[in-house]
Amino acid sequence: MCAKKAKTTKKKIVSAAWKLFYEQGYDNTTVDDIVEESGTSKGSFYHYFEGKDALLSSLSFLFDEKYEELMPGVDPEMNSMDKLLYLNRELFGMIENTVSLELLARLFSSQLITKGERHLLDSSRVYYKILRQIISEGQQRGQIRSDLTVNEISKLYAMCEWGLMYDWCICSGNYSLKNYAASVMPLLLASIRQK
Repeated sequence: MCAKKAKTTKKKIVSAAWKLFYEQGYDNTTVDDIVEESGTSKGSFYHYFEGKDALLSSLSFLFDEKYEELMPGVDPEMNSMDKLLYLNRELFGMIENTVSLELLARLFSSQLITKGERHLLDSSRVYYKILRQIISEGQQRGQIRSDLTVNEISKLYAMCEWGLMYDWCICSGNYSLKNYAASVMPLLLASIRQK
């Protein structure tokens, strides 16, 4: 029960922080604002995070949370390629509508310079577990080529998503991330489709 409560508290803090970052900007959001919005305490905040900057890497947890939220609604009989396209479309729609360019750019820059954890690369994340599950299932069904490993394909897919997000950031969001990905991701998936 304690572990579940701890996970809930951390989740509240992360969700409140990203909501405030989006609404008022990163620089205008204080730890006190986050504590108040999350309904937690400063002690809880500092138990999980060294400070506000430590929250930047938690954006990857929001991505995982979105995947967890979406998976129960995915038809198990759906083609694996269609599952990947659906998850990408929904994730990028969420990013476009709730994550500021500034914060996404800060996430990428923090992952480049950190000497600590690189959350985007953490293969134990929900994101990677779901990708591996869908890709493995696709290989078993003969929908995805099997001359590459599940991990190789997962990494290729993730790199394409990162590349799209990175490009969106350096182009200052002057196009729809979700719509552009809808034209690019099928090209990637065509390269892993079983012939």
